[in-house]
Amino acid sequence: MSQTKKATTRFRELIARRQITMIPSVGDAFSARLIAHEGFEALMSSGNAASAMRLGMPDVGVMTLAENAQNAGLMAQASGLPVFADADTGYGNALNVRRTIMEFERAGVAAVMIEDQVSPKRCAMLAGKSVISRAEMEGKVKAAVDARSDDDFVICARTDARAVEGLAPAIKRAQAYQLAGADVIFVEGPKTREEAEEIARAIDIPLLYNITPTGSVPPLDVATLERIGYRLLSCSVYMLLAALPSMQNFLRVLKQTGDVAKAGAGAASMKDYLEILRLADWQEREARFTPPSV
Repeated sequence: MSQTKKATTRFRELIARRQITMIPSVGDAFSARLIAHEGFEALMSSGNAASAMRLGMPDVGVMTLAENAQNAGLMAQASGLPVFADADTGYGNALNVRRTIMEFERAGVAAVMIEDQVSPKRCAMLAGKSVISRAEMEGKVKAAVDARSDDDFVICARTDARAVEGLAPAIKRAQAYQLAGADVIFVEGPKTREEAEEIARAIDIPLLYNITPTGSVPPLDVATLERIGYRLLSCSVYMLLAALPSMQNFLRVLKQTGDVAKAGAGAASMKDYLEILRLADWQEREARFTPPSV
């Protein structure tokens, strides 16, 4: 896919394909850079991971719009990939949603997801969620669509009603959000493959499937999801959780032994690290644009 196209256009083309696009979910610019380095086509700015990486706090709705949009923008810059950003509840009512879309567009992301939880929201993996009325969320979706200045900017509407009201009401909400103008639908939390299939039969625009580390959602693979009819696959905070044991082990061994070399055994090399950060590209530009005498 041409990198000269706008990120929004590139993401539109990805969700228009029949094949599924994997969007690893991360919360910081270095992780975004790593995803690009490994050849993925897009990524997700996870509210959960961003709250952890930027604030050191759980995903309970305490990260602000400005913090979230800036962080997602840095991820887009670092990776060069289309970024699908978790915008929580849109940070308030329909007018707040309008401002939210403006800020994320300005930040350079390709898509945002807005959910129908009450504020302050809770991470989907936490108990105690509540949802706003279907009519209020329809208005927020319409406000989001009206606010974008780039027609290719993608609006995803998410419903958390499966855990609150049941599957049938969640599907009705999803259908209403589609009619309100959403480009992508995410019905959070199907409990079985059969529920995932029922959702796919009921919605005829691109669908997102998210696999969580709690095991509450069936961990369906790409081939299965493609057959069912999904277009996007995210994987919650898995990348952060995968790194956590190695980071903890380094710190524990260091604390116990005081031996940096022993603690760092098995770590990546500086060569690999600097390759991911594209140091050579920065040095080449420095040499090209800096006078020899400086």
